[in-house]
Amino acid sequence: MEFKGVCVLLGVLLLVNCSFQQTPPKKKLIKKDTARDSAIEDLQKQINDIVQELNLLKEQQALQTVCLKGIKSHGKCFLADTVRKRYHTASEDCNALGGVLGTPTSRDENDQLRDYIRQSIGPNEQVWLGVNDMVTEGTWVDQTGSSITYKNWDTSNQRSPQPDGGQSHNCAVLSDASNGKWFDENCREEKPSICQFNIV
Repeated sequence: MEFKGVCVLLGVLLLVNCSFQQTPPKKKLIKKDTARDSAIEDLQKQINDIVQELNLLKEQQALQTVCLKGIKSHGKCFLADTVRKRYHTASEDCNALGGVLGTPTSRDENDQLRDYIRQSIGPNEQVWLGVNDMVTEGTWVDQTGSSITYKNWDTSNQRSPQPDGGQSHNCAVLSDASNGKWFDENCREEKPSICQFNIV
């Protein structure tokens, strides 16, 4: 009986000893896993940063190409599209290039656009601007939906100053023939356009 008791006691001690010996490696594995996970997270962050820098460089290169082909004014580049399109198509095409339809924000910028239109599209042309009152009649906004601060409507016709088209004319054009003045037009008409790209 004594021998049996000693064997049982030895067996219990061995089990206790084994369980203590197995616990530290588990802790070490957890520390190694945590260190490895942290290293993976750091690498993933570095990869994301590199991808972001690469995308920024691509965007800057594209903007340089646009600025070389078009004009640069007040932290923006403008590029003429001579193809006649409806307002929405012109807007979508600008968006696909990473820009929006041009919206001059000062007299100087408007005059530069007028001169650029004359040179790149031709004299006496009208081009779509990124200005419309589609949502609320009479409330003219840019392509982001923000109210426009600069306006250059043609008010020379006392009987019918611009904008005068009511609900049928919801999109704005810049007219070279009227020395850069704006008119409201039917958005379904086909006209050239100006794309605007903000320089980072």
